Amino acid sequence: MLKHITEIRVRYGDTDQMKFAYHGKYLDYFEIGRSEMMRDNGLTYKAIEDAGYHMPVIETMIKFKNPAFYDEVLLIESRVEKLPQIKVHIDHTIKSKERGVVICEGYIELVFVDPKLSKPIRAPKLFLDAIRKYYDDTK
Repeated sequence: MLKHITEIRVRYGDTDQMKFAYHGKYLDYFEIGRSEMMRDNGLTYKAIEDAGYHMPVIETMIKFKNPAFYDEVLLIESRVEKLPQIKVHIDHTIKSKERGVVICEGYIELVFVDPKLSKPIRAPKLFLDAIRKYYDDTK
């Protein structure tokens, strides 16, 4: 299983009038975690796009457990539990580093697309090669 932790701090601009991190920011936090996980495995969205592929989001879900507050450090755990085929399913858990509580849990699904064909395709080799080492069934 591919697993990655990204640390971020809640910025003032991320908060709402109640001084909580605004609920709409959590998809941004998921994207930060996802992008850093990919980068740490030699993949960037730019490299994927330069190779001729797009990865649009097709589904998301978030369950809010506790609020996050201004200036609080958050740990974004991003997990890809199985090797992708056409879609990549990424689970996310965000926790407060200081308080140790789960802030939210959720997932995001992306599909691999060849923009010339405008249709979903199988996961490209460059993506699979970058993460294959995390899956026992591929050894």
